Amino acid sequence: MTGFPLAEFLVLYGFSLFGAIAILPYSFHLAGDRLSQAKLPGPVLALISFLQTAFLMAVAVGVGLVAAQPVGLGAPIVQAALAGESVLVSIVKLLPVSFGLGLLAFVIMALLERYVFAPYVPEALRTSDVKAKAWMRLLASFYGGIDEEILMRLFIVSGLAWILGRFWQDAGGRPAGGVYWTAIFVAALLFGLGHLPATQALTPLSPMLVLRAVALNGVAGIAFGWLYWRYGLEAAMLSHFSADLLLHVVGPLFTSRVYGSTINTQTSPHS
Repeated sequence: MTGFPLAEFLVLYGFSLFGAIAILPYSFHLAGDRLSQAKLPGPVLALISFLQTAFLMAVAVGVGLVAAQPVGLGAPIVQAALAGESVLVSIVKLLPVSFGLGLLAFVIMALLERYVFAPYVPEALRTSDVKAKAWMRLLASFYGGIDEEILMRLFIVSGLAWILGRFWQDAGGRPAGGVYWTAIFVAALLFGLGHLPATQALTPLSPMLVLRAVALNGVAGIAFGWLYWRYGLEAAMLSHFSADLLLHVVGPLFTSRVYGSTINTQTSPHS
């Protein structure tokens, strides 16, 4: 492929705009009473939030695609579909590894929450998912699976791999394996830190809450980054979406087992 992949950009950007809309009900739920104190009406705030995300995703998709191509990363299924190839078999082959790693990430996160972080999680953070309607949490999962993967994997992992690969190469002149692992770990760290503003909107940050955000989301970020490297962006998207479904849709039904005796109401391992 040569030149800028405009068709691929339009497909991925279109998906990201859907994610930008899907997250709005959940975001407004988390904002809670602060919305009533805002000087602008709700629809205007929603439009501003959407436009901000739309601009960010345009940059992430465009730069990410340009950086991904020379380091062997990208969205192979989207590329194949645009070339007129049948992609159903390829998608089916991705499902076991994508959903399997999504499930594994969820289990590790739940165990860390239960046995390490539960005593340090304030009530407001514990109950944030439970208080949101299930359809809000479902829609928010699309934002995680689409927009966050475009931003963290297509944009950040590809960009870092391209930069590092300019001077860290193997004997064949290709980016060394360490390039990709470094990019994956840095993106996972940023992925965890990127959840802190949402946490801070609910409760004051503490060292344990910062560590919690980095650890829980970092586990998932490493899994999604490896999938992106080995199978492409679509595999990472499927895995992230499945993990978010377990965390935010299924998880609240069983979270009393995660927090155990540390709470009196059912909550979820929100990250």
